[in-house]
Amino acid sequence: MNRYSVTAESSDAGARLDKWLTEQTEFDITRSAAVKLIESGNVKVNGLTASKSRQLSEGDEVTVEIPDPVELEILPQDIPIEVVYEDDDLAVVNKPQGMVVHPAAGNPDGTLVNALLYRFQGRLSGINGVLRPGIVHRIDKNTAGLLVVAKTDFAHQKLAELIKAHDFTREYEAICVGHFKEPSGTINAPIGRDKNDRKRMSVTPCNSKVAITHYTVIEELRGCSYVRFALETGRTHQIRVHCAYVGHPILGDDVYGKPYKGCKGQCLYAKKLGFVHPRTGEYIEFEAEMPQFFKKLLDSLRT
Repeated sequence: MNRYSVTAESSDAGARLDKWLTEQTEFDITRSAAVKLIESGNVKVNGLTASKSRQLSEGDEVTVEIPDPVELEILPQDIPIEVVYEDDDLAVVNKPQGMVVHPAAGNPDGTLVNALLYRFQGRLSGINGVLRPGIVHRIDKNTAGLLVVAKTDFAHQKLAELIKAHDFTREYEAICVGHFKEPSGTINAPIGRDKNDRKRMSVTPCNSKVAITHYTVIEELRGCSYVRFALETGRTHQIRVHCAYVGHPILGDDVYGKPYKGCKGQCLYAKKLGFVHPRTGEYIEFEAEMPQFFKKLLDSLRT
């Protein structure tokens, strides 16, 4: 069971408890799940049980106990995956666009985890439980590119510490709508869950975390820009949210921008990944080749 404690801020005053819970990135729960937790006594305000309609005041201490999820049986599946690097502690894989990283509602199989279980015959870290064996960090379903997988708990813990300390090199390339005013720059804008749609993230000062993205325009295209991004932090949907925030959503992003004919999702891929190896202490770095869907769109926008 996970236990969380959050203090209500001045901006939270007057908010209903059940709605407020869904807006906290720490919990990541739906409105119905929030109501169930409240009704089961797993949510307390200032140490006392409260109703779902309880209105919060500044300084209220809200504690939430979230029971451990019932783990589902995840089966290995013979799904081809590109392994860029592998040793006894970890592997670096190049995920294709359209593949979900781990099983979840609506995606019970056909995920990267199913493929990893088959490829590595269960030799994956168990820190994240049965649903996410070996998964240290994620990239979106429609984002292609590199991510590291832990094969031992030792490697998983060390890699997680590097990510938390922002000691990971992560570079992405994307095609963005429009032309940037400056050829390079930094987008420093906090990101939190969107109050109107919990499936989206947004730039907001409320219940958010620091998010910093550096960008460099590689080439100006017909109505678009070919851009390289370097992450200083790694928030959910960070590049996609930041691009939309500055008025240049990623081409094909149907959540933060608009769908684009010929593109199955956002035209974005994780090109470079670098980190200090948890066992050897040596810095290692990898680069992925440009995906075919990305190259095709790039060529069409150059003509």
